[in-house]
Amino acid sequence: MKRILNSALCLLATLVCSCNIQPTYTYVDEYPVYEGCDLGATFTPSRTSFRTWSPGAEQVRLHIYADASSDEPLATYNMRRAKQGTWTYNVQQNLEGKFYTFQIYQNGQWYDETPGIWAKAVGVNGDRAAIIDFQKTNPENWENDQRPAMAHFTDAVIYEVHMRDFTIDSTSGSHFPGKFLGLSESGTTSPQGQKTGLDHLKELGITHVQILPSYDYASIDETKLDSNFYNWGYDPENYNVPEGGYSTNPYDPATRIREMKQMIQTLHANGIRVIMDVVYNHTFVGYESHLNQLVPNYFYRFYNDSTWGNSSGCGNETASERPMMRQFIVESVKYWATEYHIDGFRFDLMGIHDIETVNAIRTALDQIDPTISMHGEGWAAGGSPLAEDVRALKQSAPRFYPTAVFSDDIRDALRGNWMDGNKGGFLVGNGYEESIKFGIVGATAHPQVDLAKIIHSQTAYATTPAQAINYVSCHDDPCVVDKLKATIPNIKEQELLAMDKLAQTIVFTSQGVPFMYAGEEVFRDKKGVHNSYISPDSINAIDWSRKAKYRDLFDYYKNLIALRKAHPAFRMTSAEMVAKHLVFDAKTPKNVVAYTLNDNANGDTWRTILVIFNGNRKPVSYTLPSGKWTAVCRHGKIDEQGLEQVSGQLKIGASEAVILFQ
Repeated sequence: MKRILNSALCLLATLVCSCNIQPTYTYVDEYPVYEGCDLGATFTPSRTSFRTWSPGAEQVRLHIYADASSDEPLATYNMRRAKQGTWTYNVQQNLEGKFYTFQIYQNGQWYDETPGIWAKAVGVNGDRAAIIDFQKTNPENWENDQRPAMAHFTDAVIYEVHMRDFTIDSTSGSHFPGKFLGLSESGTTSPQGQKTGLDHLKELGITHVQILPSYDYASIDETKLDSNFYNWGYDPENYNVPEGGYSTNPYDPATRIREMKQMIQTLHANGIRVIMDVVYNHTFVGYESHLNQLVPNYFYRFYNDSTWGNSSGCGNETASERPMMRQFIVESVKYWATEYHIDGFRFDLMGIHDIETVNAIRTALDQIDPTISMHGEGWAAGGSPLAEDVRALKQSAPRFYPTAVFSDDIRDALRGNWMDGNKGGFLVGNGYEESIKFGIVGATAHPQVDLAKIIHSQTAYATTPAQAINYVSCHDDPCVVDKLKATIPNIKEQELLAMDKLAQTIVFTSQGVPFMYAGEEVFRDKKGVHNSYISPDSINAIDWSRKAKYRDLFDYYKNLIALRKAHPAFRMTSAEMVAKHLVFDAKTPKNVVAYTLNDNANGDTWRTILVIFNGNRKPVSYTLPSGKWTAVCRHGKIDEQGLEQVSGQLKIGASEAVILFQ
């Protein structure tokens, strides 16, 4: 009923028009804001209503096409100027299965045709918007799909995956390699009989899959999917449509929509939430983009000399502070959360967006479901025409709480900065203990952490631990295995495996939200390629035969995740709780960090937990507090039921993590 009422209100809005007088604007900031909900196409079997927003246009044409690639339109209509900078036209016939574009005349020229930025279905390669009945895109029982329960964001275990990487290799056993359906496929195994696909995710125990950009992006030619051409997807073309390359039929506009929904539905049914990586901060191209061809110069930032802002490093940056850009971003996020049941959003280069927009998104999501998560990169790739103090940069995180940010502090403290290819961090014995401690407390204020010694931050930017995303590697830059290989040439594999385990133990026992890169649990590498955004499958694909070879590492990851899930002491929900219950040992050897979680922290069944990290490449001795302790993590093994009883002086191996309890 609510959907019907909203549709009725939108249709009524098309009846309200202003006179057909060309308004005069000196600056694009003077453009009116359209407050309706019917931009794009509104389909019914008897009529399709079209509305687009382009206040500065002198004329706007609507082209109707029989398919996604025919040269000549079936019909062209001159749209009528309507209220608040919009243009409308109603076609009184059943247009289901047809395609459309808009074209504006402004500044003495006809701009290129565009599906507009509000398109929700497109043809192959996204050049034309499609007219479809969205009720026909829902998989069976879609209306009963439910988000898996989540009490606190600190309960999340995030697994970042690229749709193609996960199943494209023949060792995945997938019947849908590189597709939406492959990510949620069950019953698949590697050649050695190890679980892959959905069964692998469940075996590992993660709670959230974070998919790299899966809206329609520009760099993949959807007519040539048999070629081994690859991209991460940070090149947006159509923000509100799934990527056709991940569907089994990119020529059918409904297929990509239905299959993405089916993937999400299946993951939900198996207890896994879905986070979508979104890139509203820039577009694949600037001048030629759908945004700019529809409303020239409005949706982007420019310097005073008219050069394009480029804090994205991609040649342009969007102007989220402009009302209609802000409205578009908010409505787009809401659309993915409602139409596709997306459970969370990861914002690429969130530091390009203004804080007011980030908070507006959070407010809108709270009205849908407060458990829908938000996090992003609290930085930009360069300077911006918009002042730093109004942008959603990491240091301003308290101003956009509870939206979380990635902790590059713990990442670089563990492995070394990505720009210093051969310089390592704590994992290879180079110190950075204070930054490790800062990561352990989830970037919150703690009396035993000296903020002056942190790598990147001199403020405790997290209001609660849930505002800190802890990780050692992600899709971007070298993965942890490649970084360690670059840091220590000719490192022996057993030492590398020990460092890998130590790194993830620090991440998964730290306060905050743990995040891992898909394939790390099977000792994935990218053959030394850092920025593998256009590298072939031979670099990016996960080789699932590694799961059998490195089963010990996989079991360590699995048991580490289970340990975190079982013990709320590692998942405290407030800064005050962390400061009260987490106490660092102030007298540890160099390159060793140790701390206790005291007094049944956060309701834990273990009264006291002692965690020790040895970042040295040689063993160290550590004097335990009095009494007998049960070791649950020792010698590269994890068993929550206990491995051994220890007391007194403890020898801790090179690159070893130890977890004990009383």
